[in-house]
Amino acid sequence: MLFSQAFDPRELEALALATAIGLLMGLERERRPSALAGVRTFGLTGLLGALAGLLTEQLSEPAFLVGGFALVASTIIAANYRQPEPNDPGTTSVVALLVCYCLGALVWLGHGRLAVMAAVGSTMLLYFKSELRGVAARLTSQDWRSILQFSVLSLIVLPILPDRGFGPYEAINPHQVWLMVVLISGVSLTGYAALRLVGARYGAPLLGLLGGLVSSTATTMVFSRHARENPAMAPTAKLVILLANLIMVVRVLAIAGALSPDITPLLVTGCVLAVVVGGVVIAFDWRQLSSQNTLPIPETRNPTELRTAMGFGLLYAGVLVCAAWLSDIAGQGGLYLLAFASGLTDVDAITLSTLRLLNIGKLELMPSAIAILLAMLANLAFKAGLAFALGGQMLGRRVLGGMLVVGAGLGTGIVWLLRTSL
Repeated sequence: MLFSQAFDPRELEALALATAIGLLMGLERERRPSALAGVRTFGLTGLLGALAGLLTEQLSEPAFLVGGFALVASTIIAANYRQPEPNDPGTTSVVALLVCYCLGALVWLGHGRLAVMAAVGSTMLLYFKSELRGVAARLTSQDWRSILQFSVLSLIVLPILPDRGFGPYEAINPHQVWLMVVLISGVSLTGYAALRLVGARYGAPLLGLLGGLVSSTATTMVFSRHARENPAMAPTAKLVILLANLIMVVRVLAIAGALSPDITPLLVTGCVLAVVVGGVVIAFDWRQLSSQNTLPIPETRNPTELRTAMGFGLLYAGVLVCAAWLSDIAGQGGLYLLAFASGLTDVDAITLSTLRLLNIGKLELMPSAIAILLAMLANLAFKAGLAFALGGQMLGRRVLGGMLVVGAGLGTGIVWLLRTSL
């Protein structure tokens, strides 16, 4: 017979989980007096989805799933039609109930973990309605363009690019080049959006952190100029600049670990030393951070603009070819020279190109790690020069002291790697 097999406790567990998912979503809907579907309706809908999945599985007939979906949709739409709310069209509850039915079916079909994750995410979307509206209201047209441009970069351009090597040494893989553009744009966009949303509300520490995510160079420039105009800001400007550059070190380490985990142990010594000694310098003057209430917001270029993305992509591809060429004709010395020179202005391009060559077998671990540390060291030197040029000698001396301490940590890591490789 159709249902003659022995009782399986996992089936009862699936039915209970599908019902629990519905109860969770229904509890949130119960908060709204105008909602026509509450705890019981959502709980039963989740159970109905699981039962429809059971019948579909046993009878090999997907009509049960489709019919159940149509039944739930028509029932809730009819209820809203008969008892309309003047200030609420009820569309959210309709969609939520259909999602609940589908999640119940997913549970029965063996995707319980995915269904639970989706249920929690859906409930959060329902609950944080006012907060999401507030965020949307604060987004400017430029912010929306940033979001849409990042969507174009990642969801339209990236999938159509060929995933194979071209050019000298077959070092340029268009898909990989653009993937790095998306990665850096995404990290920068996160900091950019947070900076726009929270502003200077939480003071210098947050500005240093977010500035390091978006652009430590821009943060250094803005606070150097501000310190020149207002010398009393020099202590705070120094700490914000130093914090932004410490975040740059952490950011590079995180990206390297995500793209090439094998290199992480070689970078950790230098990066951790740099962050620890830099943190000690900040800790000594921490009270200075709370003494300034008005701080400038670093005005950074939208990281997802096509011109910005194309510029970084071309720079990354150029450094990639140069790194492969110099490594081939001049060995490790050529790579180190390129790393120091390119790291002066952009540490991301040389870091990503080095990791790419490492992943395709054209570089070894030790030279790659040393090149990345050298690039960060050169970048710190460039920022210290910016502080002198834009902020004057008073700020420059303060920043230089902190940068030397951080650079000493990176330099120790380089020396340790060189001695290990001998």
